[in-house]
Amino acid sequence: MPLLAVVFDLDGVLIDSEPVWEEVRRGYVADRGGRWLPDTQERLMGMSTVEWARYIADDLIDGVTAEEVAYEVIDRMTQRYQEALPLLPGAETVVRRMAAHRPLGLSSSSPRALIDLVLGKLGVDFLFRATVSTEEVDRGKPAPDGYLTVAAQLEVPARACVAIEDSSNGLRSAHAAEMTVIAVPRPAHPPAPDALALAAHVADDLDEITPELVEVIHK
Repeated sequence: MPLLAVVFDLDGVLIDSEPVWEEVRRGYVADRGGRWLPDTQERLMGMSTVEWARYIADDLIDGVTAEEVAYEVIDRMTQRYQEALPLLPGAETVVRRMAAHRPLGLSSSSPRALIDLVLGKLGVDFLFRATVSTEEVDRGKPAPDGYLTVAAQLEVPARACVAIEDSSNGLRSAHAAEMTVIAVPRPAHPPAPDALALAAHVADDLDEITPELVEVIHK
């Protein structure tokens, strides 16, 4: 099956957002008198908004609802992104390079408001034919729902897509959707070995991702 689309993740691929998410959520939990556990950040990566808000409300903080958690944390994240967008090197260039080659999609665990804010500030929102937040599907990563939905919106089979991911749950999600996966691991949060093994190619950075590469690994 020929390659018909390229699907990006957002957090950890185009923006170095995980440190911001961790700082904001840690600060929120601390402000509410909660407890941040040793495995909290790893557990939160890839969760949908509903999932991480429920986890924080149920396991980390007393006397707060998941809805309150989501609203207040996303508001803090919006303020941080409006102040400065933590772009990763080559982010805008790789999006434009790949958009000139194949239709683009995006499947992200970020809430819709942050997806639209980031792509708009980056000036590439018009290059994506489909974008999906896992808050808009039944299950977050590592389930394949987000990737399957973006493929459906692009009107292509998931097997005809290459996905670009960084995290363990993201790699598992794209692979479960039967997409060919490129891993671009972040040193601060390296994926688990079993998840990394699902990738057809491991790239050192975004500059390595080219039309030639995606065509070769998809065959």
